[in-house]
Amino acid sequence: MISMGLPLSLAIIMLSLGIGLEVSDFRRVALNGYAFVIGAVSQVILLPLAAFGIASLCSLPPEIAVGFMLLSFCPGGVTSNILSKWAGGDVALSISLTAVISLLSILTVPVFSTLAITYFMGADAPPVNVTALAVSMLLITTLPVAVGVTIRQYYRGIAIAIEQALSYLALIIVAVIVAAALAANWSLFIDNLNQLGGALIALNVALLLIGLGVAFGAGLSWPQIKTISIETGIQNSTLGITVAGLLTGVTQGFSAMALPSAVYGITMYAVALPLILWMRGRR
Repeated sequence: MISMGLPLSLAIIMLSLGIGLEVSDFRRVALNGYAFVIGAVSQVILLPLAAFGIASLCSLPPEIAVGFMLLSFCPGGVTSNILSKWAGGDVALSISLTAVISLLSILTVPVFSTLAITYFMGADAPPVNVTALAVSMLLITTLPVAVGVTIRQYYRGIAIAIEQALSYLALIIVAVIVAAALAANWSLFIDNLNQLGGALIALNVALLLIGLGVAFGAGLSWPQIKTISIETGIQNSTLGITVAGLLTGVTQGFSAMALPSAVYGITMYAVALPLILWMRGRR
């Protein structure tokens, strides 16, 4: 059930992202190239480096450390777009970053995941078929986004009519998946609560501040700074949980690798909302 339901749920979430995209959103990458590059570097390079440093310093158990890294490889999602809009950020930049980096994840996630598993688990690392993982990522992330964009382009009326409902459905699915992953690993969660919770909160704070500092240092506008901070600090936890399942082949319940993404799906709101409220009050 999990092996079918989780990828399908993620595909629905990614479809909801695609439904909200215009072809012009991709053109904005060229028009806002500098801001996009700053955001992309923060997400694709600085984010995993920060996660690696924190996971190493906190001496997390190997499987949980891998899950911690999997989370850092994930792009932002629908949530980051909503929070960016609410904070008064550059929504077009937020959507562009989420869309393009989600598409790139079919290359980055399999390669980075293999490196993380090899480093943290050593001889106990499960075999990783990079090609199979890339194909899975294509089917459950890239393809649904492409379908959503196509619907928006050729059936705009339908896309607009279902966009809000699909976004709400995506948020509900995220909440259900996070709750299920936590419940399935409850004992492990309790045993590692202090260590894992502290590491995730430290990661979230670090990422929000890294995004803020890098964008500010790059001389971007205040709305762009807000967006890059949020896009760097808010990850697609559902993708992290799904990739954990794909890597371990778990078909019943959720693997321990999914635990960091599940816990992060809760802690990110507690950590990010105060900063976002501060951003919202400063136009």
